[in-house]
Amino acid sequence: MHDHKHGHAHPAHEHHEHAHGGHNGTLLVALLLTLSFAGIEALAGCWSGSLALLSDAAHMLTDSSALGLAAAAAWLARRPPSLLHSYGLARAEVLAALANSLLMLVLIGFIVDEAIGRIATPRDIAGGTVIGVGVIGLIINLIVAWILHRGEQTLNSRAALLHVLGDALGSVAAIVAGIVIVMTGWTPIDPLLSLFVAVLIGISALRLLREVMHVLMEGVPLHIRLDAVGHDLAALDGVLRVHDLHVWTLSSGTIALSAHLEIHNLHDWPDILAAARKVMDTRHGIRHLTLQPEALTAQPLVRSNFTPHSPNA
Repeated sequence: MHDHKHGHAHPAHEHHEHAHGGHNGTLLVALLLTLSFAGIEALAGCWSGSLALLSDAAHMLTDSSALGLAAAAAWLARRPPSLLHSYGLARAEVLAALANSLLMLVLIGFIVDEAIGRIATPRDIAGGTVIGVGVIGLIINLIVAWILHRGEQTLNSRAALLHVLGDALGSVAAIVAGIVIVMTGWTPIDPLLSLFVAVLIGISALRLLREVMHVLMEGVPLHIRLDAVGHDLAALDGVLRVHDLHVWTLSSGTIALSAHLEIHNLHDWPDILAAARKVMDTRHGIRHLTLQPEALTAQPLVRSNFTPHSPNA
């Protein structure tokens, strides 16, 4: 008979440092600036007949909803953990980023459809009005982008910033279209530039959507190598093997890790735990740890083993 000595310890949790998202004040200021100009630009677009202005106004309107959603998510992310949500509501920011990226893709589809129709059937456009409103819109968008850039960078704030940068590109397209129309009278430039801007924004929106989905699927953060994490844990003094290793993103700026560490002696666990915390923080930026020590000879049910690098490797 084999005498298996089971050593169990409660999972050791590193101090929680949940990212709290962008400051509500920053997002609310950006929201007010964006919403106030969206109505002005929409009226000017209808009066001048410019798709570039109308699409930019639509951008700014969706920006307003995006910024409002981002502000609400940032507020929810700061709510403390509860009996129902032990991690708090930090994932609200990720969900807001998902909603905003999908909203941007829907808007791009509308602009593309409208632009194709206007290329087939050109319309008269008041170029001077387009230039004037485009310049004002560009200034406001750059101010809002600067405000958001100075705030905390999370998936949530990046999604809102993407909307604003899309607006800035739309304003530039409107200005260029207005200049071309005033100088040459060639109105197809308006929908063509709208298409160009839609493609640029669409690429960025798809990249953000892919990153958001990776977080929601609890994938390993893209800047972290799981094998390097496993080898660093296995290389600690007293550790025999590491298995059931998982690394995922709780919310923007907060990475979590869980693993089982087979060790020589359970009495060494406090020192091993302290060393693991230090290595994970300094080398990988991981501060939320859940580690379970095991002094077992039996094989784990799920094997994904990491061992220290051999000297000749």
